[in-house]
Formats: sequence, structure tokens, C-alpha cells
Amino acid sequence: MDDLIDNAGRPASLLAGLDSPADLKKIPRSALPRLAEEIRREIIRVVGTNGGHLASSLGAVELIIALHYVLTAPEDQIIFDVGHQAYAHKILTGRRRRFETLRRAGGLSGFPKRGESPYDAFDTGHSSTSVSAALGLACARDLDGRDRRVVAVLGDGALTGGMALEAMNHAGALKKRLIVILNDNSMSISPNVGGLSEYLSIFVTRPAYVRFRRRLKGSLKQYLPGRSQRLINFLRRVEEALKSIFTSPSTLFEALGFKYLGPFDGHDAGLLIDALTGALNLDWPVLLHVVTTKGKGHPAAENDPMGFHGLGVPQKINELEAAGADGRSAPRESFSGAFGRLMLAEAEREPKLAAVSAAMSEGVGLAGFFEKYPERSFDVGIAEQHAVTLAAGLAAGGYRPVAAIYSSFLQRAFDQLYHDVALQKLPVVLAVDRAGPVGEDGPTHHGALDLSYLRLLPNFTVMAPADAVELEAMLRLALTLDGPSAIRYPRGAAPEPAAASREPVVPGRGVLWRAGRDLSIVALGPPAHEALAAAERLAGAGYAVSVLNLRFLKPLDRDLVLAEAQKTGRILTVEENVLSGGLFGAVSELLAGRRLRLRGLGLTDAPLEQGTQKSQRAALGLDAEGLFRAALEMLTDE
Repeated sequence: MDDLIDNAGRPASLLAGLDSPADLKKIPRSALPRLAEEIRREIIRVVGTNGGHLASSLGAVELIIALHYVLTAPEDQIIFDVGHQAYAHKILTGRRRRFETLRRAGGLSGFPKRGESPYDAFDTGHSSTSVSAALGLACARDLDGRDRRVVAVLGDGALTGGMALEAMNHAGALKKRLIVILNDNSMSISPNVGGLSEYLSIFVTRPAYVRFRRRLKGSLKQYLPGRSQRLINFLRRVEEALKSIFTSPSTLFEALGFKYLGPFDGHDAGLLIDALTGALNLDWPVLLHVVTTKGKGHPAAENDPMGFHGLGVPQKINELEAAGADGRSAPRESFSGAFGRLMLAEAEREPKLAAVSAAMSEGVGLAGFFEKYPERSFDVGIAEQHAVTLAAGLAAGGYRPVAAIYSSFLQRAFDQLYHDVALQKLPVVLAVDRAGPVGEDGPTHHGALDLSYLRLLPNFTVMAPADAVELEAMLRLALTLDGPSAIRYPRGAAPEPAAASREPVVPGRGVLWRAGRDLSIVALGPPAHEALAAAERLAGAGYAVSVLNLRFLKPLDRDLVLAEAQKTGRILTVEENVLSGGLFGAVSELLAGRRLRLRGLGLTDAPLEQGTQKSQRAALGLDAEGLFRAALEMLTDE
């Protein structure tokens, strides 16, 4: 214990000398609470500067300490669901010295990433995938005859996603050696946490007890062959009955084929070490239930775990505490904020308007709607597929549902969009939030594909507002259509409206924001404002450039695009979507075979790495400067 005291007699920093899980194992168990405090301070310090997922990471510190204290990673594999709770994992696995770079361009990812460290067994970013991935790794382990342990860590919210339950059902049927840790931080299962329950769960996993149970079973078969199975079944029922008195969730998980252990205090590292050690003695699927406090160790985050869930840049933790902000404020009204305000206004006029969210009601701006109109509000949990089909059912029942879902999460419901909405031509409105580059969350969260896959769907109207004024007009239009529609818009503040933004929004019609003769920039969504700035700069260089704000991808304003192509002979498209299948794809198909110059600016199929939204747009040439350069190249390249 001498190395835990510095030369001045003060407690030495445990974190300073910790560069691997092997270093962690040298720390006495009695000192682990102090280590947890140091890790929390480091997480708070870095997230306060860089932004990131604060509350979820603070809540999982002791659990991650226990995992690396017991397991031998990276030979043993840990898969985090979503991964937004894994900051302590990064600190403990050789990335402490680089933790300052979290979520910065070229720095550590905010999520587990295989290319970043051998300790990250699987890339994550979306919810409810961990058990499927862990089961696949366990199957691969058994096929190779290896002896590694595989652990999946998921939150109780992830269980609202059908994929997690599908995977658990399969894992129970296969009876693979696998541990699933349920990190319950919202009390959704309402367990009783007690010493007797903890003792029973640990006791039945101790090697001595496991050996005793096996010997008893063998003896019964040997000496009472005719009655052995009946006695074995009776003893098993007695054991499970005793546990069920204290751990009622066991019924659900054991019906899926898992041995249920818990619930355990998720902030007692010593207890978790014992529980994990015991669970590793079992040769079948185990569900280890731990109860944690989201935001643990930071009073403001504990009191407001939603507000301190994900912090942006440059929002500082102390600013949030002082202002009581929710982590999503902006100098100008955001698209999400404008959408929420408009939904409230429309709800007053339309009693059949309903709102659907997939566990993101605050993020998409619907908190006010949910509070004022709870009977017309439906938060389905992390279940985007269900959200879309629920909306379809509401529409079939005569209501006007608006399903607000992040672009990258909506990808998970493509089949439901086609089968349950498009084919039936149901008037479901999709509010596609976080479309385009989203910044520091990186590749798993960019809304890069929605224009491409929505354009494929029959009967859909697909539109993109350039600013909040157009968003309002498009939402009102969507609520009058007799078929499905999608309105897609980016994360962050909406641009200042252009004068032409107030022109009526007509289905399938774009607006010519600026007329020119030399080149036409065809834009969809907020990039239209960047195109306008680029055109004004090009005018200073002697070029007359048109700016088309198309507003609609489907139906496409063919007449406007064809007229500009004939007039200027040079078309530059700009969109915050992959070029394949989106605006560039639609315009390319329309102009195929014509003699003209055509170029597209947008996202490529190479994953867009983390950074600020501004830097990402600049790198892709989607800002005014990039559009100016691209247009000038087309104008001067004869």
C-alpha cells in the first residue's frame, strides 16, 4: 500500500500509472473506489472541453473497472451496446494519455472502434446490437476451440429494441457460454436491490457450490435411477423459487434460456468483481443484472441525466449547471427546435395530429408536444422499425402521425417504410432529423443515406427545407398530402431565411433563387444558402451563376432543371447526402445523354470521420468556399 501515498504523505494518483488492464490488477480492491473517483474527474474534465456522452459514461465506471479487473482483455472480449458508456474502458485500456483528443478530428472516437484499439472487439454506435455481435463472437470462439470469455454490456433502454431480445432468445437456444450484463440505470425493471439477493446470486455461482450441484446430480442418477430426474427438477424449482422471491426479473430472462443473477449494486466494484467471477464459472448464458445511477458522481448530471446525456461543443459543463440548459442550445433556433415549435402550433389546429418518437423525444424537439398532448404522443423506445409501423397503423386508423427519427437511425426501418407505409400509400410524415454531417459523433451517426433510400420508395414525397421558414411550409403541406412524405433537415441552427424562402411551397416545384447564364448550382436543403453566397462571390469575378433551391427530391422539378441545363450547359449539384442515388443521382438520370458539364458535391461512400460540422462540410466542399472553387473550376476548365 506504500505506493498509494506520495512523498508528501498525500494519496498518490492511481490513474497516473495506469496504462493497461494489467496495471489495474495491481491495485488493491480497497483502493478501487478512489480509482473510480479519479476516472470520473477525468471524464468530466475532458467532456467539459470536448463534448461527449457524460451521464452514461459516469454511470458505468465501477462496472468497467470490475470487467477489466476480472477478465483478461483483449483475449477476453467486451462488446458495449451503443458504446456511449465506454469512456472508462478507453482510459483503462492504454488510451489514457490520448483521452484529451476524445471526439476531436484525428483523435479518439466517442465510441468503441476496432481500428483504434485491440481492446475494442466490435464497432458500435447504434443500440441493441451487442448481444448479436457477442453471440457471433462466442460461436466463432467455439468453432475455433478457444477458451476466451465474451461479455456484452447493454443498458435497459437497449432491451426496448427487438434485436436485443431476438439475440437473447437465440443465445438461450444455443446455450453458448456468454455473459450479458444488463446495466439498469432507469429502474425500468424496478428491481429490489438487497444484500440477501446479492448473496444468493453470488453463492449459486461459487465453484464449490457448482461442484456440489453436479456431484449431487450424479449421485441421484447413480443411486436413485428411477426417481433422480424428479428429485433434480424439485431441487431446481426450490432454488429458483428462493431466488424469485427477491429477483422477480429472473422469470423473463430464464424463460429466454439465461441464468439470471442479480440485481447488484453497480457502484460497488468489489461486489461486481465477485459477481463476475462467479458468473464465469457457469457454462451457459448468464444475465448479470446491475443497477447504476446515470451521471453518478456529478450532482447536476444525476439530477438531469437527459440534459447531461450528450454535450456538444463548445458547451461547458459549468455553463449548463449555471443556466440549467439541456445541452442543445444554439445562438439561432435549431431545425429541431423549429420543428417542435411548429408541431405544437399544428396540434392546436389539428386534433388528429399525433407524434411518434423512438426514445428521442427531447432530441428531436418534441418534449413540449409530449407534455401538452400526452394522449397523442407515442415514445416507442429504441425501436425504429416499430415506430414506423405504429405510425402506419395510426394513419390507417384515421390519424395524421408525424414520426421524428434521426436519419442514421431511420435506416433500420427501411423494410417497414417500404412494406408498411409506401405500398399502402399511408399519410405518414417522417421528420428526418440529423440529416447530413453531424460532427463529433462520427461515422455511425452521420445522416448520409436518407435521400438515396427514401427516393427509392413508391408514393413518397421527399423534401428538404433550406431554413425554418421552408420547414414550416413543408410540414403544413405534408399534413395535407394523401400519401407518405419525408422532410429532412440537419443538426444545428437553421440559416437566416432568404427572401425567396417565403415563396409558396408547391409539391414538386423548386425556386430559382438567382438567375445566371454561365453555370447553374442545383441545391437541396440548407446548402442552397451556401450556394447563394458562392454565386455572389462569383459575380465579383465576372460570372453570372444561377442558384436553384429544388426543395423537393421527389417529385423532382424536371422542367426547372432541364431549363437551366439548356441555358447554362453547366450543372453543379450540392447535397448533404451520398452522391449515389440522391440529388446527384436524380439529376444525372434526368440529364443522361445530353451534352453538358455535370458535377456533384456531397458525401462519398468513404466513411466521414469525426470532427466539427463546419470542418466536415469544408472538407467535402459543401460550404460557400468549396462551392466557389468547384464552380470556378467548371467555369475555367474549357
